[in-house]
Amino acid sequence: MEKKMRFGIKSKIIIGYLIVIICLFISFIVLNSQISSLQKERNFIIDHDIEVHDLTNRIEKHLLDMETGQRGYIITGEASYLEPYNSAASSWEKDYNALYQLLNNNPRQQEKLEEIKKSIQGWIEAAGEPTIALKKENNTKELQQFFEKDLGRQYMDDMRSQFSSFRNVEKKSTETRATELDEKNQKIKIGLYGLLLFVTLISLVIAIVLSNSIVNTIKEVTQTIKRITALKGELKGRIKVRSNDEIKDLGLATNALLENIEERNWLQTNIAHAVTMYQGIASVDKLAEKFLFTVSEMTGASFGAFYVREENDKGDLFVKQAAFADRKGDAGRESFLIGEGLIGQAALEKRTLLINDVPDTYQLIASGLGDVKPNSIFIVPVLFEDEVIAVIELASLHEFTVLEQELISQVIETFGLTINGVIRRMEIARLLKESQAMTEELQAQSEELQTQSEELQMQSEELRMINEQLEERTKDAEEKSFELEAAKEDLEEKAHQLELNSQYKSEFLANMSHELRTPLNSILILSEMLEENAAKTLSEDEEEYARIIHSSGKDLLALINDILDLSKVESGKLDVLLAEMNMSELPDQIERNFSHVAEQKKVQLKINKAQDVPDIIHTDEKRFQQIVKNLLSNAFKFTESGSVTVSIQRVADHRLTTAMRTVDTDCWLEISVADTGIGIPKEKHQLIFEAFQQADGATVRKYGGTGLGLSICSEFAKLLGGWISLSSEVGKGSTFTLYLPSLSNGLVDYEKVNFAYEEVAVSVEEAEPEAEITEIDHPVQPVEPSLQDDENVFQDKRVLIVDDDQRNIFALKTSLAKQGMTIMTAHNGIECLEMMKNSETFDLILMDIMMPQMDGYEAMQKIRGELKLVDLPIIALTAKAMKNDREKCLEAGASDYISKPLDLNQLFSVMRVWLVN
Repeated sequence: MEKKMRFGIKSKIIIGYLIVIICLFISFIVLNSQISSLQKERNFIIDHDIEVHDLTNRIEKHLLDMETGQRGYIITGEASYLEPYNSAASSWEKDYNALYQLLNNNPRQQEKLEEIKKSIQGWIEAAGEPTIALKKENNTKELQQFFEKDLGRQYMDDMRSQFSSFRNVEKKSTETRATELDEKNQKIKIGLYGLLLFVTLISLVIAIVLSNSIVNTIKEVTQTIKRITALKGELKGRIKVRSNDEIKDLGLATNALLENIEERNWLQTNIAHAVTMYQGIASVDKLAEKFLFTVSEMTGASFGAFYVREENDKGDLFVKQAAFADRKGDAGRESFLIGEGLIGQAALEKRTLLINDVPDTYQLIASGLGDVKPNSIFIVPVLFEDEVIAVIELASLHEFTVLEQELISQVIETFGLTINGVIRRMEIARLLKESQAMTEELQAQSEELQTQSEELQMQSEELRMINEQLEERTKDAEEKSFELEAAKEDLEEKAHQLELNSQYKSEFLANMSHELRTPLNSILILSEMLEENAAKTLSEDEEEYARIIHSSGKDLLALINDILDLSKVESGKLDVLLAEMNMSELPDQIERNFSHVAEQKKVQLKINKAQDVPDIIHTDEKRFQQIVKNLLSNAFKFTESGSVTVSIQRVADHRLTTAMRTVDTDCWLEISVADTGIGIPKEKHQLIFEAFQQADGATVRKYGGTGLGLSICSEFAKLLGGWISLSSEVGKGSTFTLYLPSLSNGLVDYEKVNFAYEEVAVSVEEAEPEAEITEIDHPVQPVEPSLQDDENVFQDKRVLIVDDDQRNIFALKTSLAKQGMTIMTAHNGIECLEMMKNSETFDLILMDIMMPQMDGYEAMQKIRGELKLVDLPIIALTAKAMKNDREKCLEAGASDYISKPLDLNQLFSVMRVWLVN
């Protein structure tokens, strides 16, 4: 049978388009032919009729010229009038002949032309030539007689009438041709529409035929798929496609998919059946028989044997446990060693063997009618924990398919576990039977001994279980004891380290207090005496020196006190002295201490005290005052404009939390300090209450400080039984609120206070920047230089001091001015850059590092980078004195580096080196 020619969808569509294109091409040829015919007829009408009218007009013009020339010559007698006459007389016959030729297809018109010709010739002979001759002879009398008769006029009227008749006929002829042309054009239009309709019908027919051939085939495929889907899992149906195109390819691919799915379903169903069929079987031989029967039924195997591994003196021996289609027990060997024969080799290599070319001498498969040689042998080892525990050999009259091989391989994957379980259950059953036999034998010997043995056995079992439990508990106890011992040693070590750290810290703070307070005490006393200037021996500058020394000493003393207070609080050695405190005087005290600060900063101070606040409370007044002063100091420090509001009120009963009610107190007070300052982000709320921590903790800080104030206030508040809460919004201000109980019955439990603090702190949302009690720096002590010969080096040199501490500026300015130098000052890096951008020139710059808004590092980088002043000497001054500060300063652009407190001799020496160079 010849192979059916493939006629794809693409080919069908292309052929359809080709047919449509051919029809359009034929239509175009026919239409072009008709249009060409119309064009020829149109050209004939245009050329022929126009030429006829043109020649007619020219003949009439010639006659008119002859008549005009004749009359002009007769009237004037001038020979020039005869030129148009003579020219027309010689030309009209040529035009006449041409016109006569154009009308050779119209005899009637030619006849009219001949009559016109006779009239023209009659006029020339009767009127034209005779009158001219008479005029030439100057025979006026005969001319007058001629014109009295005027025979020429009659000829002219006849010729006009003839020409009019001739033109009318030609006009009607032209109209007739135009009408015929219109009719023909209309016919062509109708034919064009008919041809277009014909092509459209052909296109529709082709489209319908092609679409039906495609759609009907797709419908057949779709209906077949729906029928298969409706069978709910039955995949026997197949798609049949008669066309030989892409739809057939789709049907074939779908059929292949259905076959694959059917095979997979068959495979999974049989695997599930094989797995479930040997559940509950307790012996290996029954399991083997069941397995061989099920697998043979699934794969169509006609012969099979099942071997299970047993251990003996010779090693591992595989013994036949079951056979399928056995003929008098001769289905295969009874046993074989590993590596013996193909089946032994398969067990040795742990791989499957498939033999399709079976020799003729192989054992035959018996049936009722005779013996048949198998066509395929399949040997499969069964593995458990990577060891061969059984081998299965199957023989079939047909070759095992790939699907059947895959089925057997997947069933075998879990079959090893089943065989091992059955063997173990059989071993357990055998041992149980042996135990029962021994028990029966002992029971036969003596019932009493059996009873005692049973009792002893039970007791032994109980003792064994108790012993095992004791051993486990002992082991657990030893492990826990070891862990506890290690944890104890670890805790003891850490406790010892903490004790040493606390001891070292206390000793260090005590030594620091002694070492700092001793010289500081002398500094304060002597500077105060110098400041008083009782003997009037000091100048105003020297009095200013003494005041700066005294102020710096007091700041340093306050800082030392803060550090010692914080250390005492942390170590629990700070004494709290409870006594009565007059709350009615608190507003006056605040007004007295901070009104001048408010006036200086132009910030409004508001103090609000509620009527229900008791006049007397019990607390440590010193610590309370220290907390309030510190909160107010912070509020004014961080508030540039607006107001600072102090609110004192009693906490209402309905606002008391459960933990606050447990505190033995007369009342709870709420003292809040609210400002309109800079505020602080929420993530810094907890940070600012830690020691030496600040919200703006970077090197460049606008407000300065040590970071101890709020930490000490928080610890003081907890010691007094209260806490400090905080709410703040960046750019709008902060509110610190102190909650404090009146401790008329003594101090409260700190754990309760801490719990109450946590409960209330949940509602706090924003925090203010960190506060500090004091601000300390290292002022430069003015010392007279020892080298007087530097005057010529320093004389008239312009030096710029950049420092945010007015005391340092004053000391340096005074010392340098005495050397003859001109001093300019700037309080931060921004002012320094502005001065230098304003064309200020300097011989040297003394640059402090720790400054607000722009520090010394950034200022030096901009001077070197943006201003391009690479040769200007810059000496960095800093009180930080960390390990890598010198390298960092030089990297930023400093020429040299000096740490505070300054040695003026060293400073002058460095300045002299850079000024000379």
